[in-house]
Amino acid sequence: MIQTQNNLNIIANRFANCSIDNIQSFGSGNINDTFLVTSKESKFVLQRINTQVFRQPQAVMQNIRLCTQHICDRLSKLPLDRRWETPQVIFTSENHDHSVDENGSFWRALSLIENSRSHDTIQNLDHAEEIGCALGMFHSLISDLPPEQLTDTLEGFHITPIYLQQYDRVLSETTVARSPEVNYCLEFIRDRQSWAHVLENAKDSGKLTLRLMHGDPKINNILMDTTTGKAVSVIDLDTVKPGLIHYDIGDCLRSGCNIAGEETQDWESVRFEPDLCEGILRGYLTVAKTFLTEQDYLHVFDAIRLIAFELGLRFFTDYLAGNVYFKTTYPEHNLMRALVQFALTKSIESQESSIRSIIKNLQ
Repeated sequence: MIQTQNNLNIIANRFANCSIDNIQSFGSGNINDTFLVTSKESKFVLQRINTQVFRQPQAVMQNIRLCTQHICDRLSKLPLDRRWETPQVIFTSENHDHSVDENGSFWRALSLIENSRSHDTIQNLDHAEEIGCALGMFHSLISDLPPEQLTDTLEGFHITPIYLQQYDRVLSETTVARSPEVNYCLEFIRDRQSWAHVLENAKDSGKLTLRLMHGDPKINNILMDTTTGKAVSVIDLDTVKPGLIHYDIGDCLRSGCNIAGEETQDWESVRFEPDLCEGILRGYLTVAKTFLTEQDYLHVFDAIRLIAFELGLRFFTDYLAGNVYFKTTYPEHNLMRALVQFALTKSIESQESSIRSIIKNLQ
């Protein structure tokens, strides 16, 4: 939805306590509309929540408030030797954590993590370790927050068998023409359908534990200090909910170990980089070793493989459905994204023994 400057000013003023100097588009998210608001006293992030995706926006905000307050409480008692921050919810002058405009759009504001930046691709091995460390910090800081206190705001999110059901339904109704690329995706999914239940089966059998997960810890949701280069925050907390932390580990490695990036059109050159995988896992385990079990370790490879496959499945399903979920800039955008993720999945599969060795050696 295109926002007029006047509408943006009206909304931003509900969260600001002083006059606003500037509002500009911010970030590169695929779901929400995000703006950076600059006032005479501070900067903050203003977002219009995509309620077609987040159908319980009030519950999303409640989850974020519980999560960020818990993290702040933990940080106040931890003798950390590094900078670590979490975005804070900014309330309106009426003390609400959101505001609804005259068009029914749902808006919220969050504090800006100053002197930080994110990257779309891993810069080097030090960056990889910091990415892993950041995810470990996040999991550690919320590890004692009971999952049942948060609402499942996206039922079925990161439940691969449910995405397969959606795919089957959309496939039976789609009018998309069969190109060589489409046929490739169809065969790729068909060959992995029975395996794709692996993490949910492990959860149902009690091998994996339900915890709180971030839900979208791709590397550009991890902020780095612009001076030290150290990780300082994990942002985009809309998808924090009860789930398996394996989905987070897999998603972080999926996004971090593909140096070509998610948006490349040279999908056949996409490769999973084991050196970056080792760096991310080493950083993660410097924090997370204290709460991982033997079964957790045994399922890390499945998580890495599954999340790349799952995201490719979701992109391809959206392409077949007419590009209704993910933002696109051209008609075949989601098809190209699916091909990238499937190429990554194939690369992961071809390096299974070496990736399992990395996990074992770091355990």
